[in-house]
Amino acid sequence: MALNRRLGALIAVVALASGLLLAGAIALFPLAPAISIDGSNGGIGLGVIFWVGLTLAGSSLAVRMPGGSVLDVAFAPVIAALSLGGPAAAAWVGLLGTTQRRELRREVPWYGVAANHCGIMAPAILSAFALQAVPSRSLAVVSFAATFGAAAIYFSLNVLVTAAFISLRGGESVTKELRASGGAYLNMLALAPVAWLMAQMYVAAGWWAVLLFAVPVYTTRLAYRRFVEVREMFTETVRSLAEAVDKRDKFTSGHSHRVQEIAMDIGRVMKVSDDELEVLEWGGLLHDIGKIGVPDSVLLKESRLTREERAMMNAHPVLGAEIIAPVTHLAPELPIIRHHHEWFNGSGYPDRLVGDRIPKLARILHVADAFEAMTAARPYRMTPLTPVQALAELRKFGGIQFDPAVVDAFVRTKWARDLADPGREEVRAVPMIGQVAGSMASVGATPSGSSI
Repeated sequence: MALNRRLGALIAVVALASGLLLAGAIALFPLAPAISIDGSNGGIGLGVIFWVGLTLAGSSLAVRMPGGSVLDVAFAPVIAALSLGGPAAAAWVGLLGTTQRRELRREVPWYGVAANHCGIMAPAILSAFALQAVPSRSLAVVSFAATFGAAAIYFSLNVLVTAAFISLRGGESVTKELRASGGAYLNMLALAPVAWLMAQMYVAAGWWAVLLFAVPVYTTRLAYRRFVEVREMFTETVRSLAEAVDKRDKFTSGHSHRVQEIAMDIGRVMKVSDDELEVLEWGGLLHDIGKIGVPDSVLLKESRLTREERAMMNAHPVLGAEIIAPVTHLAPELPIIRHHHEWFNGSGYPDRLVGDRIPKLARILHVADAFEAMTAARPYRMTPLTPVQALAELRKFGGIQFDPAVVDAFVRTKWARDLADPGREEVRAVPMIGQVAGSMASVGATPSGSSI
């Protein structure tokens, strides 16, 4: 993660709080005998080492999710260890057991290591404090409910701290990061009952019985990995299909991928949801899929199209939607594919929708598609427009062809941020009252109606 002043300050605060919590946990809460590996006082240290090792194994099986977050099954042994050994066990297991191979290979900067470990250790200690405050934990039902509650506290705090780190690093809002973690939150809490059972079996049968839980825990990890692999395979298939369509014309090779990137950047500026960003991702790739049904004689024609040929070309959004319609998973992308050539004033095609009746994501894609097309060579226009000229066209036709709000958002993306913008309001210096009075006095004038 890139370190800036605010991010550095937050890491420092979290690290200081974690250090104080670590000292307090060790000083005030000795390791509970329940964590002993053999039931004796001499086995307490070995018990901590056992849970650290189990957590290290879980940390090594981390899976990076599509949104950028990292999930690992180390959550279960951390919860089991803190329920057995108390805050001190939570401190040591959270601090040492979450070490990852990329950290040992020095692929993570020191402040990233500090953020990662403190973001796990501090929530683990606080959840252990909360668990210690629950009375009557000798009853199984109370123990289960308390452990589940501690797991919820632990993961909630961890998600909150992580979202704050990511927000300060990338500029996204904390709320958006928390929404993106919603699915992971539920998946992690599903491991809380497993963690409770691991702790119960450790006490009742011994350390070897805990190893039996490696199967369900590893199965959970495989489910995460399989989800990511299937999604990546689906995305690559969609990308290859889009590229195959683009390559029918040497001038449009890579067009869909560039449109996708521009559209997603606009979506981020407009703060669309993560689900909508995914729709822009795949819809951007597939928006021209209907051109697969347009003959080469029309698609590659360098001169002006006839009326009949223009009708064939304008049918590609409808044909694209028909091609994609049987793919249930791509149902959210259908409005983008069908309506990305609608005009804001209602003179577009195929359905002549007007204004807000055009789906928002289709309006976003329309701007991205137009900018990319204008700044690239085409058979009918071998000399592309410069980015400045293309932006001027977007401004000129804002409210006619394009949604002005989407154009405003586009201007704030990396694609146009440094361009001369004819639509950008000029900031004029406001003269001070004394300056006005002085200038008027110098020419012998007096402001009428002045109430200075």
